[in-house]
Amino acid sequence: MRTAIWLYLFMFVAFFDLHAQYPILSPFALSLGAAPSFIGLIMGVYSLTHLPGNLIAGYGVDKYGSKLFIVASLIVAGIILLFQSNVKDPWHLLYIRSISGFVLAFLSPACLSLLARIARDRIHQSKLMAGNGLVHTLASVVSPAAGAVLVAKIGFTTAFSVLGWILIITGILAIFGVKEKELLAHKEDKMSSKAILDPHGHHAAQDIKDDDAGISIPWLFFLIPMALSCSQGILFFELPLMKSARESILTSGVFFTLVSLGALLSISFWFLNKISPFLRTIGGSIGLAAVFFGLAIQWPIPLTVSLFLIGMAKGVIYPALAALLASITSSSRYGRVFSLLSISYSVGAFIGPMMAGQLRDHISSYFIAFFILMLALSLLPLRTFKSPLITS
Repeated sequence: MRTAIWLYLFMFVAFFDLHAQYPILSPFALSLGAAPSFIGLIMGVYSLTHLPGNLIAGYGVDKYGSKLFIVASLIVAGIILLFQSNVKDPWHLLYIRSISGFVLAFLSPACLSLLARIARDRIHQSKLMAGNGLVHTLASVVSPAAGAVLVAKIGFTTAFSVLGWILIITGILAIFGVKEKELLAHKEDKMSSKAILDPHGHHAAQDIKDDDAGISIPWLFFLIPMALSCSQGILFFELPLMKSARESILTSGVFFTLVSLGALLSISFWFLNKISPFLRTIGGSIGLAAVFFGLAIQWPIPLTVSLFLIGMAKGVIYPALAALLASITSSSRYGRVFSLLSISYSVGAFIGPMMAGQLRDHISSYFIAFFILMLALSLLPLRTFKSPLITS
């Protein structure tokens, strides 16, 4: 449990730094003279350079473990933010963001893989993934407003420096906080002793074994996280550029916080963990698509309520996706599977802002988000997943 807490801390700090930049990155780029279309490129390239990092992380984590990648990712990302604090040109910001995207691509697969490995059984695994979603959401609740306040009080340069040093210090703590080899060795010894005490295999049926065969995950499944990330990228691109948000950077921070508060409410419903993660993924995606369609047609529901509903849908989907993949994958392949999940997120986060930046003058960005989500759902191979309605 101690390792899980450390992992939650590292992911909290990383997500805090990431989300703190959402309401301030677009205004910062505007202050450097970047056009809205170029801002979409700046936001998208971060996710594009995630791809090679995710590919390397998938095999690297399975072969060398998670600790090395967690430590290196945090420290190097912090150093890059220190350089970002002195950027004076939009193109330089683009280069910095591309490097940052590559470096931080290693963190999420490494942390998720280790979380999945330390779980005692499938139910515990689902709870750990829900805890990861809770940490992610808590970070995203406080960080947008915190980032906006930081810039309002101390300016862009000092704000990026502060965020950079937070990452560096957390990376140093990770050197001493993660006891990966000792923990996994202890778990294997415990599993072996259970097998000896129960020759009929009752315990083995509950534990997560390294030689589990798992099932083959169809490529079309990864359209769901890709579409989810694409819709989020569109939303995060549009919110800071709204008239009310451009007039006050604090307003932009409040918009992002509302999304996170909605997600926090959903994640606090622990009874949802008893429902099949597949059903949670489908239901949450449909709900999210419905809200984006409402925004596209300018439904009478206030924007603040719509953002809260988007957050609630995200709070259902993100933990469900991770739990679903962990439950149908053998533990020896966690690194590769979670790297594919991160790649899907990266591709979607690149496509979303790019499309919004190029097409927002011709079609509602929110309708694009709705269309992509519904397309991914319609192509999902339902027969592959025969999970029960209630997790046992």
